[in-house]
Formats: sequence, C-alpha cells, structure tokens
Amino acid sequence: MPSKKVTLSVIKADVGSYTGHNRVHPDLLQQAGESLEAAKNKKIIIDYHVARCGDDIDLIITHHHGVDAEVIHRLTWDTFMACTAVAKRLHLYGAGQDLLSDAFSGNVRGLGPGVAEMEFVERTSEPIVVFMADKCSPGAWNFPLYRIFADPFTSAGLIIDPKMHEGFQFTVLDAKKDATIKLSCPEELYDLLIFLGASNQYMVTEVHRRTDGQIAAVASTQKLSLIAGKYVGKDDPVMVVRCQAGFPAVGEVIEGFSFPHLVEGWMRGSHCGPLMPCAFHEANPTRFDGPPRVVAAGFQLADGQLVGPVDLFDDPSFDEIRRKASEVAEYMRRHGPFQPHRLPLEEMEYTTLPQVMGRLKDRFKAGKQ
Repeated sequence: MPSKKVTLSVIKADVGSYTGHNRVHPDLLQQAGESLEAAKNKKIIIDYHVARCGDDIDLIITHHHGVDAEVIHRLTWDTFMACTAVAKRLHLYGAGQDLLSDAFSGNVRGLGPGVAEMEFVERTSEPIVVFMADKCSPGAWNFPLYRIFADPFTSAGLIIDPKMHEGFQFTVLDAKKDATIKLSCPEELYDLLIFLGASNQYMVTEVHRRTDGQIAAVASTQKLSLIAGKYVGKDDPVMVVRCQAGFPAVGEVIEGFSFPHLVEGWMRGSHCGPLMPCAFHEANPTRFDGPPRVVAAGFQLADGQLVGPVDLFDDPSFDEIRRKASEVAEYMRRHGPFQPHRLPLEEMEYTTLPQVMGRLKDRFKAGKQ
C-alpha cells in the first residue's frame, strides 16, 4: 500500500458560456486540457481530468503538494485565465465572470473559483466520487451530506459496517461570520440539523470518520456574492466523497441524491428549485436557466492516476427522480416572482431592492392608513 499522501483538488469556475448560461464551449475545455497536460508533462501534477456541469469548468487534479498549495492554485488560476482569453475571443457570455481579480495572490480562495481539496494516504482500492453542480449555492450539499453520513435509512453502513458505526464528524461553516463548528453524529445530530437546515448561511465544509479521523468528504463553500459584495454569478459548488471500506458505499453515496431537494440559485441566483441529478450529457440547464443540475463522476485512484470517470447518474433508475424534479420545477415556476420560488428579499443576490426602497422610502407612513 502506498505510504505517500496524495492530494485531490477539484477547482471550478465559470469563465464564459454559450449561449446564455448552460454550456461550456468545447474550445474552453480544450484549452483547459492543454494547460493541465503541460503541467503533467512537467511533473507538477500526477494526473487530471477536465469536466463540466452546465457552464462551469471543473478541474480535477491529483498531486503531492498538499491542500492550498500555491503551485496548484496558480496552475488553475492561469488555466482559467487562458480559458477566459478564449471566451473573450469567441465573445462568450460572462467571460471571466468568476474571476474577481486580475491578480493572483497565492491562493484562488477568495478570488472567485470554488475549491474542494483533500489529502490522504491512498488505500489499496480508493474509489471516489466528484460531484459538480450548476445553478445553485454551496448549501446544496447539506441535505445529501446529512443523508450520506448521518442517515441510516440512506447509508446502511452506519448500522452494518463497524468502521462507520461510530459515526462521522461534520465541520460546518458560518459563511456570514467566517467561523466553523465541529459536530459529531449521532449524538449531536439534532444540533447539526439546526445549522444544516439554514443552508443559506451554514454549510458543511468537511466530514471526517470518527474512529480514526480520516477525511471522508470535502465541499466547496465559496459564495461569490459575499466575496464580491454584489451579485457576480452563481456559486455552483463541487464536492468530493471517498467511498467503500469504512466509508459509505458508492450506492449509498449516490442514494443521497435520490430526492430532488430544493436549493437556492436557478435564474439570476435568486430562485429556489429542485436539484436534478443527471448524466454528463444532460447537464445543460436551459429552462429558466435551470432547474439546478448535479453530475457525479466516479474514479478509482491508482497511485494518483485518475481511472475513469464513470457517469454515475447515467442510470434509468434515476429517471423517476428526474421526472419528479421536472414536476417540482413546473410547480415552482408557476409562482413567478412570489416566494417560495423567488428567494426572500434579504437573500436575493440579484435585486433592485435597494434602488426601489431608496425611491419609495418617503412614501412609507407609520401606522395604519
């Protein structure tokens, strides 16, 4: 068994789409591949895979530099900048929209791209699933992560597998206060749900196995509106989950997405809609720029090499779940600009509320009229 730790980095950005907000142009994916291939040839990274969900480019990279390594973050930043140049040449919509600065400062966190990284010693067999979402916020992972790592009705291993029976520890971020709390399940499950249910502010960043502290899952939690102070695009998070042999089985992990739960995002980042699990080729949100999509790429790691991907949602058993998501999307759309389809005013990322309130403030009168 290898003893050297491997780092798996998944870093995403929307740097331009055609047409509108639903697809990545093939030339951008080609540019991303060429940039990472050059880094592989220079032995900077072990392996890579370029993926996409909707209009987001997802860079999946293995290396030995550890989490938050400047060399890897610079590589991905330069890759996204090169893709942005292609997007501008093609006059694509929203070229470079997730890159909130012209200058790299050693780490892409806080500059716009979403980041999910984990470091671990590779097991004899190391299956992982990389989830990539579009048209939703990082809080979208709260519900499935709870089901995967805390709900025995989803993960039978919590009952059957001795390595899982002691449960998992969740690290939860308060995105507005930039503070984290660690909660252990099952004994703190009710406390955990208080936070996870408020997914607009609290979101899971990491999950660890309690028996030995092994990293089990990591999710991106970057919220563009909080970074930029205004609406500049949707967050479109990514997540990595380790599977089997003391972690939830691949089937248990995928089962966490068997209910199309409501997430924030969709049109202009200001609406609630169902998260639809779909095959790679169906990750093209077009109806009202949605509904939100999630894809699942399965890999086996082999000394850091990425063997795959397997398109894990490309399965007819998910057809009914997709049908339910479409039904829920239709129901939510009929609300138009009314809640609960539209987000509450204080949560809307793209809103004219300040301008409207400024124009009408003198017309508000105290008491009943």
